Amino acid sequence: MAKSDRINDRILQELSRDGRISNLELAERVGLSPSACLRRVQELERSGVILGYRAVINPAARDVGFVAYITVGLGLHTKSAQEAFERSIARAHEVRECHNITGTVEYLLRVEARDLADYKRFHTDILGTLDQVNSITTFVVMGSPKDERA
Repeated sequence: MAKSDRINDRILQELSRDGRISNLELAERVGLSPSACLRRVQELERSGVILGYRAVINPAARDVGFVAYITVGLGLHTKSAQEAFERSIARAHEVRECHNITGTVEYLLRVEARDLADYKRFHTDILGTLDQVNSITTFVVMGSPKDERA
């Protein structure tokens, strides 16, 4: 694994802000020569610290006007129940994130839909048909003053 130091931390911070920054600009921002900067970025990639680069998509341009976080409790706490739930959720294009969490429920989902009616269809026709699901609680996102997902 690549060593963690102040310069690598700066590189990661800059790449988190702009994954398309040129190596020359990145090197200037972190105070390295372009060749040294490129070597560090390549080592961060090779060692798995940097897993990839993504585009930040405008939800409105994709006709997404409704975002919700959903907690899901399972009726059975078995490995096979979890695996079956995760397979089903992996096929649901509305689910943008799925996290297995601790606490009174097993999963936290981030769901994107066109509107409330589209979300209701997902809630009823997809989540509501899964045998493993015992409880669903929806938290509708009204705004996101800070969102660092990329």
